[in-house]
Amino acid sequence: MPFQVASNLLDACVLAVLSRDDTYGYKLTQELSHAADISDSTLYPVLRRLYRENLLETYERSHDGRNRRYYRITEEGLRKNSYYADAWGSFKRGLDKIILGEGKNEQG
Repeated sequence: MPFQVASNLLDACVLAVLSRDDTYGYKLTQELSHAADISDSTLYPVLRRLYRENLLETYERSHDGRNRRYYRITEEGLRKNSYYADAWGSFKRGLDKIILGEGKNEQG
């Protein structure tokens, strides 16, 4: 993919995925990799920062005799996710106008 994902966009993607369901880091990396080139070494610092900012919380669950750390979005994280979703709509419409030429025949 020719586009790099800025840190606030990556935050928005992580929060959006976690707003739908709790998950663990590897699975989250796999889900995000469908849209962008994201590695574990990129994702885990983001998860730690979002945790420190009280947007995520963690818990552990046993899997095959080992503990696996799961991430869950907090109420504050849900509010931030809502903010990002609204901001994304405006951002996407602006990019669509520029890149796809949408709305260029509209009076403005």
